[in-house]
Amino acid sequence: MVAAISVHIEEKQLKEFILDSGLVSRADLEKAEREAEKKKISVGKILVGKGSLTDDDLRRMQAYVLGIPFVDLRGQRLDFEVLSLIPEPIARNHNIVAFRKTGDSLEVAMLDTEDLAAIDFIRKKTGLKILPRLTDSESMKSALLNYQKSLKAEFGDIIQKEADTLKAVSEKGEEEVSEDDLKKLAEDIPVVRILDTLLKHAILQDASDIHIEPMENQVLVRYRIDGLLRDAMVLPKNVAGAITARVKVLSGMKLDEKRMPQDGRFKIDMSGQRVSFRVSTLPIYYGEKTALRLLPENVSGFTLEGLGFHGEGIEKLHRATKLAVGMILTTGPTGSGKTTTLYTLLDILNTPDVNISTIEDPIEYQLKRVNQTQVKPEIGFSFATGLRTLVRQDPDIIMVGEIRDTETASLAVNAALTGHLVLSSLHTNSAAGSIARLLDMKAEPFLLVSTLSVAVAQRLIRRLTETKEKYYLSKNEFDALEKMADMNRVLLSLKEEKIVDKSANWDKIAFYKPKPSGDSDDGYKSRIGIHEVLQMTSAIKELVMRGATTEQIEERAKKEGMLTMTEDGVFKAVQGITSIEEVLRVVTSEI
Repeated sequence: MVAAISVHIEEKQLKEFILDSGLVSRADLEKAEREAEKKKISVGKILVGKGSLTDDDLRRMQAYVLGIPFVDLRGQRLDFEVLSLIPEPIARNHNIVAFRKTGDSLEVAMLDTEDLAAIDFIRKKTGLKILPRLTDSESMKSALLNYQKSLKAEFGDIIQKEADTLKAVSEKGEEEVSEDDLKKLAEDIPVVRILDTLLKHAILQDASDIHIEPMENQVLVRYRIDGLLRDAMVLPKNVAGAITARVKVLSGMKLDEKRMPQDGRFKIDMSGQRVSFRVSTLPIYYGEKTALRLLPENVSGFTLEGLGFHGEGIEKLHRATKLAVGMILTTGPTGSGKTTTLYTLLDILNTPDVNISTIEDPIEYQLKRVNQTQVKPEIGFSFATGLRTLVRQDPDIIMVGEIRDTETASLAVNAALTGHLVLSSLHTNSAAGSIARLLDMKAEPFLLVSTLSVAVAQRLIRRLTETKEKYYLSKNEFDALEKMADMNRVLLSLKEEKIVDKSANWDKIAFYKPKPSGDSDDGYKSRIGIHEVLQMTSAIKELVMRGATTEQIEERAKKEGMLTMTEDGVFKAVQGITSIEEVLRVVTSEI
């Protein structure tokens, strides 16, 4: 009975504090109370479920009511000795981080202070008195990053130590080493450890590519993170041949072939995360350069919203996916996220009542219940050959990795015309440019206007971290930006999507700059897309039939509400997702 009264009092205090916060109206709170009574759960959970409060709002209020201190660890560098008192798997699974040790007491930040099992485990393991502190999810993410940073230092030590124990391949020089010797070298424990460490480090850093580049006196290792190449580490020259041999063994390449480029792939499993590596070797002056592309195998869970689509653009794509026939194209340079967008669309379309077949080069991600085929040019199995066969396999939906030539373009258009939904990609700079590109590939204008539903152009921009800095554009900055984007249309879109107030004008709208922190050295972390989504409307069909230029088609699409990539970038800069400088860096590099 006593326990019930104390819980009731706590609930009453929580309700009073929710009202005082001003985040929820009295009417909404009373409605939530009635629902909570029926379902026998707390008012807080009902309000979070309805979206009236976030999980973090509720945590802060509970911390206040319970008298538990709230801590914000964002941007803080934590002492590794204290941090490592809780093993990383426990920290991640239970969202609990040790951040301060005083005498025989250990302060731990948690998302759930009622996780008594975790507190008890840490108390027994450390023999210290545990003082729980509440934190929010962004703060927890930032704190957990400290494990990776400490691992980075540890990895550097391992690599240096192993490299020092490794002897030179041969005094004769690498060219004269036999295949058997190379195989033995590739299985040497120091070599295996060095490569394993490089791969794990790259996965932890969220790298998309690894470059291993032999130079005159050393081997340079670089990772591409968030689209930019960064030096990761320098290794002694004598490990170059051994590391290349190890990569070749894993990828099934010829060990003794060093004069010709080779391609291969392999997979590793790291803490339950399966990652596929696409490998390419290239003979250069000082040996062989090795490039590895990292491809996480599980692509499900991506959403169009998560990729950066919004508003009218996302509506156009959803309408196109509901059609039984037609063509959806993604366009942009290499590394602009085209394949990820296509896979996300396939994930949406992948229901039990449809047959999906793909022809790809390479198969980057594996999708359940999708028949995926790999192009093999060396035996004459091209996109065109594969597409001809796919049409005879009774598919409802076809994905062609890339339209590269006239034959593939013609087959893709015909497939879309004869009762299939076709998804593919092209290398063009804009959505309107995809029409001109297909016409250059001898696609008939009257067939193209009957089949093309939507063309998406995209680039990837870096996201700002939470420690960003707010500022307002000066008149000169605004005038310079207006030359590159229609700011009135951007403002209209921001108002329509309720990002800014209906009465807002550019003088009162804030932008954000990167601010380096413990979370990121340059103020950016991860990437998101900027897009332009062109729908084939009757007015655009008419322009294509009249032989209009790309500029005329784009102008018409803008009049019909299409935001250009630059304008979508400005839209995201107002949301605080990125900076104007980052948008201009990415967009102007294409001009």
